[in-house]
Amino acid sequence: MADIGSETLTEKHKNDMYGDVDNPAAIENAPPAVPAATVVLLRDTDQGPEVLMLRKNSRIAFGGMWVFPGGRIDPEDYPEDGNKDVGARNAAAREAHEEAGVELDPQDFVWFAHWTPPPSTPKRFATWFFAARAGKDAISIDGGEIEDHRWIRPGDALAKHAEGEIDLVPPTWVTLYHLSQRHSVAAVLGHFAGREARVYQTRVVKRADGVRVAMWTGDAGYDDWNADLSGPRHRLNMPAGGFSFENTVVDY
Repeated sequence: MADIGSETLTEKHKNDMYGDVDNPAAIENAPPAVPAATVVLLRDTDQGPEVLMLRKNSRIAFGGMWVFPGGRIDPEDYPEDGNKDVGARNAAAREAHEEAGVELDPQDFVWFAHWTPPPSTPKRFATWFFAARAGKDAISIDGGEIEDHRWIRPGDALAKHAEGEIDLVPPTWVTLYHLSQRHSVAAVLGHFAGREARVYQTRVVKRADGVRVAMWTGDAGYDDWNADLSGPRHRLNMPAGGFSFENTVVDY
């Protein structure tokens, strides 16, 4: 392994979206996270499943990032009884139509995760993550909010991120990591449908060497906000040189 100097280790990764974790005032006064929803669209190929990814316009929130279709949940997305699950499904389907030109039935979605970033995050969305098999609609983007799209194997997307070719925020990176472990769309959807959705209440702290770490339930350091405690791991390390996922406690 190449020798990496301490200065490099303490630099913040360009896709670490979690803001200044050393500013207690900003964290204390942070507004509630905005409810949002996204859908991971999958299709089979001879080389394994591919996922639809969209590139955000550089002038808007998450600009330049490669993401899954999605956005905030509008009041009109909720049914009369205010059911949050229905509202999130409707929002994900609506956003997929607006951003990618596809028609989807939200009842076909498999809910597999919910992500909430820490209060230090400047643009903070509490997001429902769904998965679904893509239909036969051709992808159509307007060149406004979305600048580009591609179908890509999850493992290839991670490799491109490691090489600095594409930008991915941590929830997208972790989702792609887990998608890369399955070898067909049926396997992905069957796996997600067979377990409870994962809830990620992200906590971000610095290790003693200055590297920022996103931790989730089950990590030894999660309850105490201490990334240097020994024990089980459920975290994403975010040094400037690239992301790395550690998990010894959660069965994915």
